[in-house]
Amino acid sequence: MMEPSSIFTTAVVFGLSAGLSPGPLLTLVIAETLKRGIAAGIRIAVAPLITDLPIIAGCLMLLATFAHAAAFVGVVALLGGLFIAWMGYENIRFTGVGNSTGALQTSQLRTGVIANLLNPYPYLFWLTVGGPLILKTARNSLFSAALFLSLFYGCLVGSKVIVAGAVGRSRRFLGSRAYIWIIRFLGVLLVIFAWVFFREGLGQFGWI
Repeated sequence: MMEPSSIFTTAVVFGLSAGLSPGPLLTLVIAETLKRGIAAGIRIAVAPLITDLPIIAGCLMLLATFAHAAAFVGVVALLGGLFIAWMGYENIRFTGVGNSTGALQTSQLRTGVIANLLNPYPYLFWLTVGGPLILKTARNSLFSAALFLSLFYGCLVGSKVIVAGAVGRSRRFLGSRAYIWIIRFLGVLLVIFAWVFFREGLGQFGWI
């Protein structure tokens, strides 16, 4: 069973990383903020609260079906470790976001919305990382699983709202040293979490 402190740390790190790292949804948040103001950016920021529900449900159903197959669990854990390690690497080499986002046209924004719905990252995350964590935690405590989800989305959406507010006040925020080093620090933490998933996966095969 995951301890409350472990649930808190894991949910916060993954939530902040998903919320602050550059991607289709963050691009839309920034673009809408620059074009129509902070309120418009915030409306985009809360989209995952709706769009991710069917993704999570589908991934949990698939994982629950094969939960007792050690090889399947091991492969999922190893893939999750690779995915987290890749996210960590991308964050560590982050150098800032330019201001060209403000030049996006409305048609491009529509394309961005569609791209976000088809974005593979949420599927990969919930299938290889978030889903296994929820199922593992829920076996002992449904409250802990709900706490993980609440903290994760609180940090994910909350961080994007903060970005919208910061961009609305100053475009220089995206290239600031503070923003860059926050992303890099989260990258280091993600690499550490990746090792935990690697150990879990290798353990399922009896290699550790």
